[in-house]
Amino acid sequence: MSVTLAEISAYLDERLAIATTPDYPPALNGVQVGHRGPVTRIAAAVDASMQTITMAAEAGANLLLVHHGLFWGGLRPLTGPHEARIRALFAHDIACYSAHLPLDAHETFGNSALLARELGLTVSGGFAKHQHIYCGVRGEADLQTEALVAQLRAWAAPLGHHTVASQVPAGHRTRRWAICSGSGAQVDTLREAYATGVDTLIVGEGPHWSAVEAAEYGLVIVYAGHYATETLGVRALAAHLASRYDIAWQFVHAPTGL
Repeated sequence: MSVTLAEISAYLDERLAIATTPDYPPALNGVQVGHRGPVTRIAAAVDASMQTITMAAEAGANLLLVHHGLFWGGLRPLTGPHEARIRALFAHDIACYSAHLPLDAHETFGNSALLARELGLTVSGGFAKHQHIYCGVRGEADLQTEALVAQLRAWAAPLGHHTVASQVPAGHRTRRWAICSGSGAQVDTLREAYATGVDTLIVGEGPHWSAVEAAEYGLVIVYAGHYATETLGVRALAAHLASRYDIAWQFVHAPTGL
């Protein structure tokens, strides 16, 4: 069946609560670039970059669904690489839809919730609170932390990331865990982890000081990759749209190494 960008965007806006989910201004959630349509094929990517736009065009997609949109670097003139990305979208008649925190916070399509499922962990609550939403998840388990780190390494390696962990004391067990994809090791998330008794925090990336401070609080942080941990949501969302509207889709893999 033929489906327009307006139909898909209206459905996504409602399903992801775009209008009521707080986010940072450069996210500009929703449709960022339109097209003539209708939507014939969806490409899902973590980032809206020249590489992913080119790969989407080569795949014959005319809707690019991303987590990090075109304006993530902030307000800037349409010159240089930024202009080139916009021109490429117009030239190939590719629309771009971006969902940042609305995707992170979603119970079904959220990156952290999906990573927990990949690891066989049961979610019992939210984590990484931002205003009135939770960007991550938490739960309880009884696992050898080294085994959990090894599982994450095996999962992230095909996505182009070598998972590392802060100091893991001998015999350390993961009993209270939390996951916050992307740049999840920040001051507020570490404070929340300490306050809630989390002993193992899984994030995408974090500053060097986070590993130093974590060791002093008896907290293990596993850095599984910003890019890797945020491949899950866009893939799940694109697959859902493909099933709902009977449209082909594919993931365009453009790892950053971070």
